[in-house]
Amino acid sequence: MTDQPPADNSPDAPGSLPCVMAFNSNDPSGGAGLAADLTAMASASVHVLPVVCGVYVRDTTEVRDYVALDEDTVNEQARCVLEDVAVQAFKVGFVGSPENLSAIAAIASDYPEVPLLTYMPDLSWWDEVEIENYLDACAELLLPQTTILVGNHSTLCRWLLPDWEGDKPPGAREVARAAARHGVAYTLVTGFNAPEQQLESHLASPETVLATAHYERFEATFNGAGETLSAALCALIAGGSDLQAACAEALTYLDQCLDAGFQPGMGHAVPDRLFWAHDDSDEEGDADTEQALDTPDFPLDTTRH
Repeated sequence: MTDQPPADNSPDAPGSLPCVMAFNSNDPSGGAGLAADLTAMASASVHVLPVVCGVYVRDTTEVRDYVALDEDTVNEQARCVLEDVAVQAFKVGFVGSPENLSAIAAIASDYPEVPLLTYMPDLSWWDEVEIENYLDACAELLLPQTTILVGNHSTLCRWLLPDWEGDKPPGAREVARAAARHGVAYTLVTGFNAPEQQLESHLASPETVLATAHYERFEATFNGAGETLSAALCALIAGGSDLQAACAEALTYLDQCLDAGFQPGMGHAVPDRLFWAHDDSDEEGDADTEQALDTPDFPLDTTRH
């Protein structure tokens, strides 16, 4: 067979799309996991390279069980594709075991120029010993290579600031400082309670809060909201957006997904990540769900050290 020159798969090549490798688990209810990564990133015109790390046994109400794939299978999936396709970002969701985290960290270390986004979901459904072992491994192995950490305020505080003794809950900068002790450059913290039935999200570095977004609180409980946000943010960064613009667009996209969300079963609602494909509403949108984002200019260095 005649050797062929490598394909030009850079994001600037004609007819190409940015590529993101997503390490995550399959959620058969379609709410979170790889289903969220695939649909949210496709909505941002990104080609997804999905690496299956495990499978949930769950419905729209609860997680009943989880089975992790072995680390060799995870490693082989990823490295096989990476020998063929250039990636513009890595995204890591829930991967099921410390061994899988170790395999992913080893892979990411071979691509230090590629930004890595880590999303930490709520793991309260899992065994406490399993949670502790997983979080310890994530802090030791993955966070030192993480460019952007995304998670709910309560989840990140329980993980990174378990002995907090302040008079009030830690703010975004305190969470970002705790993450930075493990090597994380930026942290997007969601789910802060705000006046007038609103929620706030803050993008922070250890030095300062870089951007703040506020949006209306929805009455429904959603499965996959944080996964949708983190996937969209990672895709936008892979596409070349700077961090503050990517955060603004990802948060607005999430708000629209939740506004169009639906309840496919008897449990939690699911974000409609493809709302734009069948949206017949007024193009100007609903002013009540528009994001307000204060984003001072700042440089983003996505190279991991």
